[in-house]
Amino acid sequence: MPGEKICIIGGGNMGEALAGGIISSGLAQAEDIAIHDILEERLAYFKNRYHVSVSKNISGAIETSDIVILAVKPQNMEKVLEDIAGAIGDKLIISIAAGITLGFIEKHLGEKTRAVRVMPNTPALIGEGAAALAGGKNATDNDIATARRIFDSVGVTVVVKEELIDAVTGLSGSGPAYGFIIIDALANAGVSQGLEAETALKLAAQTMLGAAKLCLNGDKTPTQLTDMVTSPGGTTIEGIKALKAGKIRETLAAAVKAATKKSKELGKK
Repeated sequence: MPGEKICIIGGGNMGEALAGGIISSGLAQAEDIAIHDILEERLAYFKNRYHVSVSKNISGAIETSDIVILAVKPQNMEKVLEDIAGAIGDKLIISIAAGITLGFIEKHLGEKTRAVRVMPNTPALIGEGAAALAGGKNATDNDIATARRIFDSVGVTVVVKEELIDAVTGLSGSGPAYGFIIIDALANAGVSQGLEAETALKLAAQTMLGAAKLCLNGDKTPTQLTDMVTSPGGTTIEGIKALKAGKIRETLAAAVKAATKKSKELGKK
């Protein structure tokens, strides 16, 4: 990617996360990044904080770019695609808009468009995101690798078939909200047992962070890790019994299923 110029269409939270990640990881220099947004205050913010190029003119923003990242809301995507269609040429298009298919993008930008669809999540804002990528019919292995390098700068990536993007949305796209609810519930439970609220929240959040890192960085499955914490007749087994009684596995499975179903519905609109 050295020397390639990147344009990010949309200066919201995810656009900022990507700009910051790309620069801090050394994938590109600030002067090689252009930001387009309709809000003057966002453009001024990016200019002052990241020292990138900014433009309120969408065609002007992408004119000299090699890679265009579409970080706009799904309901705005069709208008954006219509506005940039004449200036795309052979640029690599990366879309993070939920529910917007590769076919939809190729239809509006041309059948030869090199497009990659990505489902990221909000922890990308702190460099701990999880993103799944799917390549369009004209996307090359190098295009996929380029997109992965960009999103690896703000977390971790996996490559899936596009038909699985809805499942990714239900799991990791919506998943941070499930985690927040679990952390909040644990913290509240700690308070009910006598802990101060701030102490309980810190312990709950750090415990979930530590558990996640053990899953990612170790060589043991979640079941094996659970067995490490659980001893016969001990405290953990009693807590696990309560979780099973509350059908936590079934509840989380239902959440992922419901969010996946909704993602599929949005993609048909």
